[in-house]
Amino acid sequence: MAAENGRLKRDTYRHGDLRNALIKAGLELARKGGPEAVVLRATTRQAGVAPNAAYRHFADRGALLHAVSQAAMAQVARTMEAEQAGLPPAAEAADTARARFRAVGTGYLRFAQEEPGLFRTAFHVPGDMTHAADETAAGAGGKTPFELLGAALDDLAESGLLPQDRRPGAEFLAWSAVHGLAALLIDGPLRGLHPTQAHDAGQHVIDMIERGI
Repeated sequence: MAAENGRLKRDTYRHGDLRNALIKAGLELARKGGPEAVVLRATTRQAGVAPNAAYRHFADRGALLHAVSQAAMAQVARTMEAEQAGLPPAAEAADTARARFRAVGTGYLRFAQEEPGLFRTAFHVPGDMTHAADETAAGAGGKTPFELLGAALDDLAESGLLPQDRRPGAEFLAWSAVHGLAALLIDGPLRGLHPTQAHDAGQHVIDMIERGI
């Protein structure tokens, strides 16, 4: 920090660093309090800058919240990727495809339960995830959660586990079912379930999806 007019001035936020610092601060606020906690003044305080500094990068709270939402969505995607990366190798392509599809669902549910504040924020102002991906909402592999699901379904179809004529629109069935369970587990009547019961419920829902698509 450098001194200016008797006050300390932060001199580390240059060349876009301030924007990233504000998003990071917003994520920390969202982690504890969900989307309602992401406000400009609290975010600048968390980042250690003057309240008006946020307006250099965000026109208003809505713009900041959208950026934080997209960053939270990217964390959902990375958790799903990690779930897939942790799978043991399988001898058959069909077994691999099935395991990767199930990992999409289990990773999604795991993130919702481990990071409920970020999960709520990710879906507060997500934009249209069914079209071209916003790279700020994508995981390390460049895919959003919706695209990871689509890729897993494509693999199921290519391996013969999902009939080609039932592939179109399968994302919406799968996503609706898993997201619905996630919402029930963190904000609804299932939020009191023991972790083992919650895990079993997730597996049963994924079983149901497999049978239904």
